[in-house]
Amino acid sequence: MSKLDFEKAVKQEEAYLRLLYPTADDIPGCISLFDTFLSCNAIRSQIKSLYRYGGRPDCSQKLEDFKFCMTLKSLHQEERRDVWIRRRAEWWATRRQSRSSEDVWDIREEPMKSFPKPLTGTMDSQPVD
Repeated sequence: MSKLDFEKAVKQEEAYLRLLYPTADDIPGCISLFDTFLSCNAIRSQIKSLYRYGGRPDCSQKLEDFKFCMTLKSLHQEERRDVWIRRRAEWWATRRQSRSSEDVWDIREEPMKSFPKPLTGTMDSQPVD
């Protein structure tokens, strides 16, 4: 996508995030972001990433979010909200333009030929005495 499309996507994401986080108190705190980073290394996240993407999750973005949050401590609350929304909108716009887990799987239009037939309510065999 071109730079213009990226900026348009960022503006759309910013508008959505401003509705989602109407006040400065609504944006996540640094402790919450640190918890998210720690949970990225949990076994559940590891298994989900292995299933969806075929590898371990990249937790570096979550660590960067926590570090970024720590740099915002000196800003006024409303400035902090604006900067956080801009960064998050850029992240979402980038994500919209990149691949997702849905790119891994092909949609099957018809059942596999070797797939077993569905079970019906009747029993084909005689009961065993």
